[in-house]
Amino acid sequence: MTDKTTDIAIIGGGAAGLAAAIALARAGWAPTLVAPSGQRPDGRTVALMHGSVSFLKEIGAWDALAPVASPLVRLAIIDDTGGLFRAPPVTFDASELDLDAFGENVESAQLVAGLEQVAATLPAIRRVHDLVAAVEPDAEGVSLRLAGGGVLRCRLAVGADGRTSKVREAAGIATRDWRYDQSAVTAILAHDRPHKDTSTEFHTRTGPFTLVPMAGRRSSLVWLTTPREAERLVALPPEAFARTVERQAHSMLGAMRLDGPRGCVPMGGLSVESFAAARCALVGEAAHVFPPIGAQGLNLGLRDVAALGDCLGSPGGDPGSADRLAAYDRSRRADVRSRTFVVDAMNRSLLAGWLPVDALRGAGLIAVSSIKPLRRAVMKQGLGA
Repeated sequence: MTDKTTDIAIIGGGAAGLAAAIALARAGWAPTLVAPSGQRPDGRTVALMHGSVSFLKEIGAWDALAPVASPLVRLAIIDDTGGLFRAPPVTFDASELDLDAFGENVESAQLVAGLEQVAATLPAIRRVHDLVAAVEPDAEGVSLRLAGGGVLRCRLAVGADGRTSKVREAAGIATRDWRYDQSAVTAILAHDRPHKDTSTEFHTRTGPFTLVPMAGRRSSLVWLTTPREAERLVALPPEAFARTVERQAHSMLGAMRLDGPRGCVPMGGLSVESFAAARCALVGEAAHVFPPIGAQGLNLGLRDVAALGDCLGSPGGDPGSADRLAAYDRSRRADVRSRTFVVDAMNRSLLAGWLPVDALRGAGLIAVSSIKPLRRAVMKQGLGA
């Protein structure tokens, strides 16, 4: 492409980047989305909690996703650590918050496809199907050097380009990056028994083993285990893999069959010193990464997008101004950092294997199970309310 200019460029075509483009276009801006199209199916799904579904409805994106979504009506937590102190199972029901469902489960590739479909209907969104080779901010704006040639000049660059974000690096935003001795095995399975719209999370010594309901008698799997065991699991023949998952789930859903691709993702975390700087704002995994516990990842990313839209407001003025970026940074600090701490602490408590830690975690689950105001507070916190 030849050199072009735009007010706002969004770098990254995942769910967070697409949602940002749609939201800003609906607000009257004319953003440019810079990213190749499409996402290959990888056996991963996203649990979109109630607040995320509401936001997607607000920006006119939910109708394209509703046909492929499955409701999450109940959430069950089962202590399967085998420790001396084991808490009783805890089940939360959306009706306790006067909701039909806590949220909806959507296959990741279908989520991206649905958002791309919506973005394609909005004339305000300009699409550049290319990768960004370099990001160069200065006092007046940001230059994006494209891999295919040419430069796109913008006044605000929105980094939705993931954990290794070029936008974040160019803005000089410091990070804290860490790894766990875990990998997440993902898959989609069919099973004989109905899941009754219940997402079940087994707490094991290597991390959570979670089955999330999908349409029909199907569920998505996220199994956190050691990297060596994860490699072994994904190398198993389909029938052996399904039997192994069935045993780990204590046959609660009956016989299982692999019904989609498997994936394996190394686990780690990332937090940022600031969510915006040097005419750059970060959303999604460019701003925060942690294990898939409590369905917080993309839900936080969509709250990033909503907050950015609120801080930018209606078109006019400089979208990359220092005051707008400072407002966005302030708006995201408490929400993201508190959830990063809680998810990290929960994951490390499972891996620790210490009796006092087991007792503390178990006591917490008992309290949540038996104290109604605490139950409601925990459920609301999980929904981002």
